[in-house]
Amino acid sequence: MILVAFLYFQNEKTLYFDLTKSNMQNVVSKLSNEIIFAHMRGTHFNQDEYLENRDYRLSFYDENQKKLFGNIDEEIDFDKKFIKNDDFIMIIDNSTVGHLGIDYIVIKDNSFTKKIDNLMGKIIVAFISSFLFISFVGFYLAKLFLKPIKDEREKLNNFIKDTTHELNTPISAILMSTESENLNSRQIERIKLSAKRVSEIYKDLTYVFLRKDIKANESEELDLAFLIKEQLAYFEPLANKKKIEITLNIEQFFYKIEEDEFIRLFNNIVSNAVKYNKINGKIEISLKNRVLTVKDTGIGIETPKLKDIFNRYYRATTEQGGFGIGLNIVYEIGKKYNIKVEVESIYNEGTTITLRF
Repeated sequence: MILVAFLYFQNEKTLYFDLTKSNMQNVVSKLSNEIIFAHMRGTHFNQDEYLENRDYRLSFYDENQKKLFGNIDEEIDFDKKFIKNDDFIMIIDNSTVGHLGIDYIVIKDNSFTKKIDNLMGKIIVAFISSFLFISFVGFYLAKLFLKPIKDEREKLNNFIKDTTHELNTPISAILMSTESENLNSRQIERIKLSAKRVSEIYKDLTYVFLRKDIKANESEELDLAFLIKEQLAYFEPLANKKKIEITLNIEQFFYKIEEDEFIRLFNNIVSNAVKYNKINGKIEISLKNRVLTVKDTGIGIETPKLKDIFNRYYRATTEQGGFGIGLNIVYEIGKKYNIKVEVESIYNEGTTITLRF
């Protein structure tokens, strides 16, 4: 911007100079013509009209370079035709050739320096205004472009905190349950539940971050009804703890999918249905006509938040545990196997997740 401003100033300064010099030459040429014309016609030459000009100073000299009349007081170097310095521009003309006793016309412009100063002032104002505007726009755009990075960093920090918390809960339960030498059935059950929870967290994290490095098993035709019943056995203790009633209405249905990925898909949906459900709540699971539906009576999701629930690390609520990757896993697996995932939710009433195979 400084370079552009400097080049613009130099260009405008040159244009100002050329324009000023051209105007002065035009005035001198007109003066010379009028002097010659007045001498030849024997008419009066009105010198006062020019001496009162505010833009220029004028003086007229005879052949001996003696001033006849005018308002220029400086010593003139008549050997030069043109004089330019930091304060003024001066043109010395001898085209009158002695008519009316005038051999030299000297014209001096004092406005050039003022014009250049005004030009510089305008450029400085324009430069500062442009600089402030571009700085503001640059700051705004930088902030706008960096916002997604900042948001992702915050999500990642929250994810790390949530993961630490999620792991701490089952691990603490295991440690507390193993403090005594003789374990009762309740402690053993607590250890099993905590170990399964750690296992689920590990499997989810492995799927999200390491699935590209792990060789996946080939997809095969699986009986999804059988897998659903098998996985629900894992959720029974968790559901019983919150007195949640799970009802099944499923029919045999085979679909080509990798077994571990279907388990990740189903378990994350049911895990949320249990985790975010109310005490004495209900979960209805239906599998009919190539459609799997999981409906709960939980806390629900606010409508404006539904559009973001499949984003990684996003959490629609701070209630209960979780770290925002479950539904992202559901979405990614659904996309991989052309399974359409639909979510309907009413805040404080419940959520229904539908998978269309």
